[in-house]
Amino acid sequence: MLNWNREELAAKCGVSRPTLADFEADKRNPYDRTLADIRRAFEAEGLEFIPENGGGAGIRFRNRADGTREEH
Repeated sequence: MLNWNREELAAKCGVSRPTLADFEADKRNPYDRTLADIRRAFEAEGLEFIPENGGGAGIRFRNRADGTREEH
């Protein structure tokens, strides 16, 4: 959605590239605060996390005040 590479995500959330690679490869589990840092980086770019409510969890661009969705 944001077309970030691992380096860009690392810079935005303050988590090292090797650590992100380990998470992706299931070599280690992130701490709760690390997940919160990653989530904040996505939310700062206009993404919102959708809770699982029967339709499944997901992520989308947040609605603007005028009702339109942010686009990147």
